[in-house]
Amino acid sequence: MEKEIKRNRRKIKIRKTIYGEAKIPRIAIFRSNRYLYLQAIDDRLGKTIASANTQKSKEPKTKQALTVASSLAEKLQKAKINQAVFDRAGYKYHGLVKTIADCLREKKIKI
Repeated sequence: MEKEIKRNRRKIKIRKTIYGEAKIPRIAIFRSNRYLYLQAIDDRLGKTIASANTQKSKEPKTKQALTVASSLAEKLQKAKINQAVFDRAGYKYHGLVKTIADCLREKKIKI
């Protein structure tokens, strides 16, 4: 329970400073025990621009992170978006979160 409380505190701190717009959306991460979810969000309108998840994937988690990040990057490039704000949602910046951020940078999305 204490882990969840600490993560929520970090999440609130991060969200005070991060804001996404239509040209520079906020890329939000959610990790469940099984799946990864990514969304590019326009906070001004409150709409999701693009999203990707790993619900149909049977790969190991690190490969899932790479495929989800690359599919989101492709969707953003089709929408002519090449810059975004990275919202790690209170998760520590290592492991899968770092892998996602690095993959997005490789795919020419400036974070």
